[in-house]
Amino acid sequence: QEKSSRLSAALFGEDCEISRDQLYELLKYAALGKCHSATQPSWCRIYRQSHLAGVVVIVLREMSQLHFYKFYLQFKHLRKVFRHRFTLIPSTNFLASLCGEGANSQPQTPAQGLTSTGSECIPKNSDLQCDPIIQKYGGEKQGLTSYTLTLEEQKKNDYPIRGSPKCKGYVYTECDQQRTDSSPLFGLDCEMCLTAKGNEVTRVSLVDAQGQCLLNELIKPESTVVNYRTRFSGITKKMLLPVKTRLADIQTRLKKLLPHDAVLVGHSLNADLQALEMIHPSVIDTSLLFARNEGRRFKLKFLAKAVLGKEIQCEQRLGHDPAEDARAALELAQFFIEQGPAKVAELNLEMLLTAEKLAEVSQNKAALQAQGCRVQKQLKEAPHLSTPCFLDCLQVTGQKPLLLGRQELDSSGLCQSNLSTSNKQILQRALADVPLSTFSIIQFSLGPEYIAPHLLAGLREKVRSKLTDMLTIYAGPFEESFCLKSVKKEFGRCGPIRSLTVVTETHQPYVCIEYEVLEAAQLAVESLSGAEVAGSCIKVQRPVTAATLDCHDLIQELELDVENEGVIYVAGLKKSLTETDLQEEFSQLKDLETLFLPKDLQSGKHRNCCFLKFQKSQSALDALEVINGWTVRGSKLRSRNALASGHLWRWIWQMNHSTGKQGGNISPETVEQLSDSEQDLRQKVKKLDHHIKKLYRSLQNNTLCVVLFPGVNSTHGSQAGLGLMGIKDGGGRSAC
Repeated sequence: QEKSSRLSAALFGEDCEISRDQLYELLKYAALGKCHSATQPSWCRIYRQSHLAGVVVIVLREMSQLHFYKFYLQFKHLRKVFRHRFTLIPSTNFLASLCGEGANSQPQTPAQGLTSTGSECIPKNSDLQCDPIIQKYGGEKQGLTSYTLTLEEQKKNDYPIRGSPKCKGYVYTECDQQRTDSSPLFGLDCEMCLTAKGNEVTRVSLVDAQGQCLLNELIKPESTVVNYRTRFSGITKKMLLPVKTRLADIQTRLKKLLPHDAVLVGHSLNADLQALEMIHPSVIDTSLLFARNEGRRFKLKFLAKAVLGKEIQCEQRLGHDPAEDARAALELAQFFIEQGPAKVAELNLEMLLTAEKLAEVSQNKAALQAQGCRVQKQLKEAPHLSTPCFLDCLQVTGQKPLLLGRQELDSSGLCQSNLSTSNKQILQRALADVPLSTFSIIQFSLGPEYIAPHLLAGLREKVRSKLTDMLTIYAGPFEESFCLKSVKKEFGRCGPIRSLTVVTETHQPYVCIEYEVLEAAQLAVESLSGAEVAGSCIKVQRPVTAATLDCHDLIQELELDVENEGVIYVAGLKKSLTETDLQEEFSQLKDLETLFLPKDLQSGKHRNCCFLKFQKSQSALDALEVINGWTVRGSKLRSRNALASGHLWRWIWQMNHSTGKQGGNISPETVEQLSDSEQDLRQKVKKLDHHIKKLYRSLQNNTLCVVLFPGVNSTHGSQAGLGLMGIKDGGGRSAC
């Protein structure tokens, strides 16, 4: 259990829309760890990444979030296994973007905004303004304090932060003196080995502004070393045998060596500080300083050569030299500060990297042709380096990425492609080949006959109509002279109301109420049917249509959905209450983890309800008993188990507030065609869910599995995608 990897993601309420770049960020870090400038993703966190047995990405082509909820009852395995879900922003070329290919960007050539001077390529002044370095820092020279990371930047890039629960037990450097542009710079770098505990620091180097080495020490890790990673760390078993220095000793020495206004410099320095379990308030990170588009980063080795003209991390040498790397990062920061952003931008680092990559492709031409790769195409065209594919990094480290499906990935040619004719054949090959690969992309497909725009529009309209029926309740009968205001107030205590109308076609008046959230409608049915409202004993029910006949089953399954475990819905709040107010009111509830206060996505105003997420399911059940009937600032609360607390809440709101442009009027021919194909589609989805279940059960424990409904992004309209993820544990379920 100690060696198990763990996944944590704050995908609750509104914080659940993920872009292709953020998804790429996750996959790159899961596959590579700290290698090749991979860093912890900004939106979730993988603990003990080095213990991952592998990464498996299952792509359900032609499918979107719409399909998941239209056939929710058929996706039995998916909804019971994967706790973490997110809305996926659709992209035009999904598979290419999944692996980091810049589908929407054009390769830059010397003819586009560049003038050639000898062997150097200098950008024209008009194009300098488009350089990410100029956009981030401007063109003027500035002092070093302009380049230190802000607190928000440190949080975003996973730096240890003082007071953070994640950094409990970390040592603070106590360098609290005000920084000025004359504050001293110190370069820092560490090397790690893999131990039973995870990544532990085994060597640390600190250099001063003159490049003199102040500290270059080996460290004895606390746990048994599993892998010395000699190729990268340069550490061997023999080297560590006589070492007695421990991490605590190094922490003490670093505190003594650093003056109170010290600025630490490093390349992806967050990883070094995390390994050292130390917190330092003022840092310059050269992987962020030399800015690139879309969150990508230059490697230290490349920057040292391109900017400083120095060769570091030479292949002839065994492992990296942390003193050399610390000195290189320090000199890069000094160069940036002394020369200014404009001079750095004029180096045109992207073009230099392109030239270097082309040279590498030329050198490896023969070897790549032997592997059946499409190198000729690469040599004729400048590669799309705007978002380099991380699959080639896996190849470099001796790992073999696997792609199985009906569609070939038009990538750099480094990914092995296996085309199959059916989902069953894909499954059979996956069961045989996935265990042999550390990174796999498996594509299943519904078939082109199910993705015609008019059929998708019809499907969307049916889902939207069903959601509207589930959000709607009828209440009555009331007396002829009943008080509508009293009715609205009573039903408003169940949650936010979208519309309220009086039904007069009946013998006695009824009220039709459409809510904004599923929980509100369900709470009204459960708590107010048979109650006395506005002087009448009323019945509360949903409209009875063909679409709502399975409403009871759907509600029951949503309650049991693994995403809603430990989450409850609370209504009847005063709209004036802020998130801080509510956290204070609910602070006495045991194991409360997160509070989400929904707001109108157009006006931004808070609704009169919230969701509470607890660390344990039993604590959520206990909270339900406490909260029901609880009065908060004069308002009586109602609560129940959550039905749509995560990404589904946002998606329902968007579906419910859509103008119908994507659905439009559905022709009778389309309705008939949709009815004919829907039964076939339902059977296909059930088989697909079974295939995924079979593949998932065959995975090793500690495998990160990501299931993706890519969504639709075309001229006929856009449909949001859906992602589900988890790390398989010993029980066959995804671990948190």
